[in-house]
Amino acid sequence: MAGPLEGIKVVELGVWVAGPATGGILADWGADVVKIEPPSGDPGRMFGRMLGCDLGVNPPFEMDNRSKRSIVLDLTEEAGRDTAFELLSAADVFVTNVRPGALRRLGLDHESVSDRLPRLIYGLITGYGEAGPDADRAAYDVAAFWSRAGIAHLLTRPGDTPPFQRGGMGDHSAGMSLAAAVCAALVARQRTGTGQLVTTSLYRQGAYTVSFDLNTYLLTGQPIAIGQRESMGNPCMNNYAAGDGRRFWIVGLEGERHWPALCRAVGRPEWLTDPRFDTARQRAANAVDLIAELDRIFAARPLDEWADVFAGEPDFFWSPINSVEDVIADEQFHAAGGLVDVPVDVPDGEAGVPMVATPADFHGTPWVPRSAAPRLGQHTNEILAELEARRRP
Repeated sequence: MAGPLEGIKVVELGVWVAGPATGGILADWGADVVKIEPPSGDPGRMFGRMLGCDLGVNPPFEMDNRSKRSIVLDLTEEAGRDTAFELLSAADVFVTNVRPGALRRLGLDHESVSDRLPRLIYGLITGYGEAGPDADRAAYDVAAFWSRAGIAHLLTRPGDTPPFQRGGMGDHSAGMSLAAAVCAALVARQRTGTGQLVTTSLYRQGAYTVSFDLNTYLLTGQPIAIGQRESMGNPCMNNYAAGDGRRFWIVGLEGERHWPALCRAVGRPEWLTDPRFDTARQRAANAVDLIAELDRIFAARPLDEWADVFAGEPDFFWSPINSVEDVIADEQFHAAGGLVDVPVDVPDGEAGVPMVATPADFHGTPWVPRSAAPRLGQHTNEILAELEARRRP
C-alpha cells in the first residue's frame, strides 16, 4: 500500500512552498497528485539557483514536490483551462495557494469550480485570509506568518533587531494545516456527499503558532514578557554553555519536580534550603545571581560529561542545541523516522536519496515516497493520454 490516501486524486495549482507543501504531504501519504505548472514552471524551481546550489539539485523543491506528476498547461488560454477542468472533474481534491484575484480571473475560484464540481474538496492557502482590506495582498511567509503575526517581534530581545526566519517555516506549517483540513473534508464528504472549501492563511497560521501569547493578552490584557537569558524568571527554563562551548537547554518547567534534580545534577544540594532559591518566587527574584552561578558551574565541564551527569537524574529534562549537522548525525533523529529514501532515476536504474520525512506516520497504512520531484511537464503526455482515454465511450 502506498499510504492512507491511496486512490485519492489531487490536482495542485501551487507556487513556491505553501501550496506545494500541502500537495507534497498528500503525495507522501499516497495520493495521486497532478501538479499543474505554467510553461515557465512553478517559480519554486528557481530555489536551487537562488540558494547558490551548483550541484544540479534543487533541495527545497525536491522536499515539497516528490511523488507528484507534472503537467504543463497555459491557463491563460481557453484550451488550458478546459484541460484543467477535465483534471478536476476526475479529482477528489484541488489544492492551491494562488491569490484569489488571479484564481477568479482564470475561472478557477471556488465559486466557479464548485458550481460545476460540487463533490470536489477545494483547499486554499492565502496570505491574509479571504476577507478584509488585505485579502488579495501578496504575501510570503516572512511577511504574513513571521512578521505580521507577531512571531519575529516575540523572538526579538529588547534592543536587538528581529531575527531572520528560516526558509519555508510558515509555509510548511500552513501546508500541514491544510493537508489536515483536506482529510477532514474528505471524511465529511463521506457523510454528506458534497465537497467544500477548506482554507487557512499564513497570517492565521502565524497567530496560532504564538497563540500562547495572543490568548494570554486577549484574556488578561497583559503581554508575556520577552525573555532575556541572563534574567529569566525561571532559571530552570533557560539555555547554558558547557565548557566546550556547546550550548544546551534545560527545561525545568515544574519547580517542585525539576528544581531538586537540577540542584543534585550541579552538585548544589544546599540550594534546596537556601532562602534565596528555595521557592519559585525566590528563584525569580534572584534569577540574575542564580543564572550567573549556573553559568560558572556548567562552564567547568564539556557537554558530553554533563550529558552523563544529566542521565543519572530522571527528572532532569534537557536538550542539546543542535546545528543542522548535529541533527543529521543524531541517532535519535534517524530512529524517529526523520529521513526517508526517495527513489531517483540514475543511469544504471534506480537509487534512493535520503530526504527529510513529512512529520506523520501511519502504522497500519505506511507510506513511502514513490519518486523524486518531476521535471517540468514530465508527465504532460501521460496525463493527457489518461484524459483522452476517459473521453472514449
